[in-house]
Amino acid sequence: MYRTNTCGELRLSDAGREVTLAGWVQRTRKMGGMTFVDVRDRYGITQIVFDTDNAELHEAANKLGREFVVQVTGRVTERASKNPNLPTGEIEIIATDLKVLNRSDVPPFTIEDDTDGGDDLRMKYRYLDLRRGAVRRNLELRHRMAFEIRRYLDSKGFLEVETPVLIKSTPEGARDFVVPSRMNPGEFYALPQSPQTFKQLLMVSGFDRYFQIVKCFRDEDLRADRQPEFTQIDCEMSFVEQEDVLQMFEGLVKHIFKYVKDIDFAEPFPRMTWADAMRLYGSDKPDTRFGMEFVELKDLTEGSGFAVMDSAPYVGAIVAPGCAGYTRKQLDQLTDFVKRPQVGAKGMMWVKYEADGSIKSSVGKFFTDDQIKTWLDRAGANPGDLMLILAGETMRTRKQLCELRLEMGSQLGLRDPQKFSCLWVVDFPLFEWDDETQRFYAMHHPFTAPNPDDIDMLETDTGAVRATAYDMVVNGNELGGGSIRIHDAKLQDQMFRLLGLSEEDAQYKFGFLMNAFKYGAPPHGGLAFGFDRFVSILAGLDSIRDVIAFPKNNSGRDMMIDAPSHIDDSQLDELCIRVDIPQEK
Repeated sequence: MYRTNTCGELRLSDAGREVTLAGWVQRTRKMGGMTFVDVRDRYGITQIVFDTDNAELHEAANKLGREFVVQVTGRVTERASKNPNLPTGEIEIIATDLKVLNRSDVPPFTIEDDTDGGDDLRMKYRYLDLRRGAVRRNLELRHRMAFEIRRYLDSKGFLEVETPVLIKSTPEGARDFVVPSRMNPGEFYALPQSPQTFKQLLMVSGFDRYFQIVKCFRDEDLRADRQPEFTQIDCEMSFVEQEDVLQMFEGLVKHIFKYVKDIDFAEPFPRMTWADAMRLYGSDKPDTRFGMEFVELKDLTEGSGFAVMDSAPYVGAIVAPGCAGYTRKQLDQLTDFVKRPQVGAKGMMWVKYEADGSIKSSVGKFFTDDQIKTWLDRAGANPGDLMLILAGETMRTRKQLCELRLEMGSQLGLRDPQKFSCLWVVDFPLFEWDDETQRFYAMHHPFTAPNPDDIDMLETDTGAVRATAYDMVVNGNELGGGSIRIHDAKLQDQMFRLLGLSEEDAQYKFGFLMNAFKYGAPPHGGLAFGFDRFVSILAGLDSIRDVIAFPKNNSGRDMMIDAPSHIDDSQLDELCIRVDIPQEK
């Protein structure tokens, strides 16, 4: 055997044992006539001691470099200078033999939790980055969560069923990744954005409780919490209503929080309608770890002669507690923040409610102190608070105010990653209108069932119809979502027509599903959780990259293997494909 023990398991109770360890050299230190070498493997770090009693062995130890792969034999002894930060910090190994199993070049960055490597460098050498304890612990957490999710769903009667990866392209949401078929020239598969239609077919097939921890693919612009390929916890149930689904998967989320973080959520998760979420937070995934709900001021600002507010259909504000002492420089920085392209506001107004009850405001020339005091009273502001105000088109301004609220929450330390606030957002609109194409699109997907109370409005007030859809939100992140599905073929036909799909288009794209519905489709619904995001939330991370073994960068490139890449002309010929890249203008 290369080793009798791992580098993380020996303790003081093992003192006196002869052991053999194998791993990578983390660091070496010379003190007096002794050389100390920390050897690391997946399980931990153990200190090895080489003294001058064995000159040849001591000299060999002095030639070790970082990341050399070594095998060390020696005797476990109690460490004189103990390290309370290491599980193995009470012992060390007095070496009696050393073998270099493989040498290493000097790595391009330090293999430490606090590394000196930037994102691009670490992604290029991801196999080295994965040696870092911080990244390894994320993948260990991912592993444990996957097993526990499977155990939980199995205990609830769910079957894990694999669905195809090469499917038909039905571009109704994000762009599909397409795959050419050599055996069918000129035809293409698509990689699934989700197993949506297949899990519905499984319900038609009588598999009344399905789940799958599954890879999904979307060809869309990326950001910190998105990857072109990602993993979902995909679930579906038959003979259920919305309440059944919410209860089942709230139970799963609570179970995983208890399993990973030992957090008990004794009370049911709060529920908030989509309309209230947008009105109070400007987001369908509100961060409810802190307050600062929006306050609407339009009716209190009309007729002032201040064009910015008078001409705006919406005037909204947040109150930052205890921030009346913000300097002009800090307020200018907040104004610059809301003017960034990512936020898009034209400016910001402010009111300082001083500790002595006096009022200072950027709009004081247009409003009296008594008028401004009515704003503060409506918002429930206290002396010492700061009110920040935006005005403009309603939905756009709410989203801008949302960004400002989150920025203030971060500045005030109110977005603690170790504090968790979970809720359900319900009653989403079934449709969203696109001004450019002058048509309705499904806010979720075309199989989402309308709220039973709103079915009569499908033709007469289409945009007001609510969906039987729901999202789980944790700390301002959409952990996942789903809906009750349409199981009636006539209602599904009506939905396709309202979405602008002709009967021929609907049959071409979804005929297999519609045909299946003719043979007795049960009422069904489900959801999908973002597994990468779930792990990152519990790991306290802002990005999902570090919970994925080999992620892509923000351009969708794998820096390590340099993908995507060109392929040989012979492969293109075999696939009957010609590449014609437009010249840059």
